[in-house]
Amino acid sequence: MKDADVPMQEPGTAPAPAWRFPRPDLAEFFRTHVILNFDVDDAESRIVFTSNLGGEHYNLWGMSLTGSAYPYPLSHQNQVAHDVRLDPQGRYILASFDHDGDELTQLYLLPPGGGALTPLVASDGHRMLLPLLSDDGNRVYYSTDRVDPQHLSVHCRELGTGEETELMRGQDAPTVVAVVSPDESSFVVVKSYVNTNQPAFLMTPDGQLTPMVPDPSVPYRLLDGAYVNPDEIVFTTNYGADVAYLAQYSRRTGQFRAVAHFAHDASHLAVHRASGTAYVVTQEGVRDVLHRCDLATGALSAEPLPVGIVEGLVVKPSGSLYLLGRSDVEPLNLWRRPPGGAWERLTNNRVMGMTPEDLVPAEVVTYPADDGTPIEALWFAARADVANGFTIVWPHGGPQAAERKMFRAFFQFALARGYNVWAPNYRGSTGYGADFMQRVNRDWGGAPRRDMLTGIDWLVGTGRADATRLYCVGGSYGGYMTLLLHGRDADRFRAFVDIFGPSNLITFANSAPEFWKPMMREWLGDPEDPADAQRLLAESPITYVDQMTKPMLVIQGANDPRVVQAESDQVVAALRARGVPVDYLVFPDEGHGFMHKANEIEAYSRVIQFLDAHR
Repeated sequence: MKDADVPMQEPGTAPAPAWRFPRPDLAEFFRTHVILNFDVDDAESRIVFTSNLGGEHYNLWGMSLTGSAYPYPLSHQNQVAHDVRLDPQGRYILASFDHDGDELTQLYLLPPGGGALTPLVASDGHRMLLPLLSDDGNRVYYSTDRVDPQHLSVHCRELGTGEETELMRGQDAPTVVAVVSPDESSFVVVKSYVNTNQPAFLMTPDGQLTPMVPDPSVPYRLLDGAYVNPDEIVFTTNYGADVAYLAQYSRRTGQFRAVAHFAHDASHLAVHRASGTAYVVTQEGVRDVLHRCDLATGALSAEPLPVGIVEGLVVKPSGSLYLLGRSDVEPLNLWRRPPGGAWERLTNNRVMGMTPEDLVPAEVVTYPADDGTPIEALWFAARADVANGFTIVWPHGGPQAAERKMFRAFFQFALARGYNVWAPNYRGSTGYGADFMQRVNRDWGGAPRRDMLTGIDWLVGTGRADATRLYCVGGSYGGYMTLLLHGRDADRFRAFVDIFGPSNLITFANSAPEFWKPMMREWLGDPEDPADAQRLLAESPITYVDQMTKPMLVIQGANDPRVVQAESDQVVAALRARGVPVDYLVFPDEGHGFMHKANEIEAYSRVIQFLDAHR
């Protein structure tokens, strides 16, 4: 090139770069780290949490709260710690681990600095649930299916001697210990008849139970609870109301009273005993709000939140608050708020190569159900420069859960590839009151399916989506709904992706974990009852397999204890026998979800490839 051909550069300007970075791809979105739970020691010197921070697998991690904030590993078993508790005296870490998603959690102790697991309570083929520590850390209280597989039992293990005591055995419903009093003179236990009926009882060490509400025959839920002192318990509940509120029970007087009411369902609760203060999270549909409550007067004040959704909340003796939370454009992170101060970010999980502003926030919309009930939904519209005109319809899992303003790597990656995402909170979802939540009981294939279809009609009618460019993708109950929509409404969609969804409600009910079976009768139906069995068949996707005509991708974990592999096997076999195109992906080391990062990336890579192939 001659000198005269060299382009002139304005003085003081930087030359244009000779490179161009590619847009973040699937690996960047799905390499986002996840934090599942946490605990903080009372001295607030460190925080311990379960995370896949190492890249591929979940382990326990620790981080100093007083010096270097660089996280360090505490376990190396490459398995999920479902619960983590720090010994108040700093002698050990208590954690429960399962194996490759089988949910058969066993209790282990780890050295304070981490290392090998020392079995504390282990029994092959059984699970140890919800371990709680005494205030001095010398005893562990937990529930287990080891003695009674259906109704469970509550036990105490002395750590010094290894002596174990059975405190009570469930009788008419699965029963778990939920809260331990400061002096261990009483406990709160919860019986689970169904998700919408989980009453609480005060239990003494001799196993005697006392109802904590005036009329225990009234269906209600205890959502969270804490002792203010050995005599008084506060808890969030919907006893006698549609919307959950904060209540108190006095062990001395036996009196129950409402402390504070909210406009929306109360959920998480943390109590600062010294000041008589409760921090209450309310689930206002797709987002959370934090309230401070003076327990003596019931006075409420709104508190700021750094996230849209709270997954865990702890208050320490100093008054500092710690939380685990996320939003629609930010992954799970840990936060701290010192007394009188502002929220401080403790971790910085993010999407590699992107800022929150690069991601797509949810638009919150409402449409009417066929009976006029307002249905709230999330609409994610792909940005105009990448939009391809296709929409993923996402029925959420649960069914008694909700799609909320929380980061999902799949959503954001699909949006980056040009797909819109539609996620309605059909009848049966949580966060909209007790009546709304119970509407799915014994009606799995009724009102929720109609709400899905009505939502699609509304979406198309408002011009957001093209009726000829829809896919259905869902997991767990969302997988069931995906299968049902394929069987009954195949013409509404181009293709379907089922991720560990039940295909036959009778075999699903019969293969559920034993301690689920007493709840199944109220939640789903009784397969042994002829009338229920007929209804269950009518609501089962497998009944409509002859009408499943569109391409389908089915994904399953071989270790799934909730929706066993046979649920996917039978629908895949039936489709293949009829010549319907179906891809089937089974992960031998996964359960009801993805605990290994490579598997998760492979699964969702296949999902996007499948959708791309069926445009």
